[in-house]
Amino acid sequence: MKYLTTAELAERLRTSPETLRYWRHIGRGPRSWKPGRQVLYALEDVEAWEHRERERQAARQAS
Repeated sequence: MKYLTTAELAERLRTSPETLRYWRHIGRGPRSWKPGRQVLYALEDVEAWEHRERERQAARQAS
């Protein structure tokens, strides 16, 4: 399984690592995992979250 670091995910989503930390704090964003000191994101979880976000945005635009 492939994992992304916070920095890699921030680059992929074109946002800041601080935004990802905030999202983790409020329970938003893709599921994360913290084995030790580093926060990781499973690529399959990131892709599933991206898909849900696209669907949510499409539904919002349609209404």
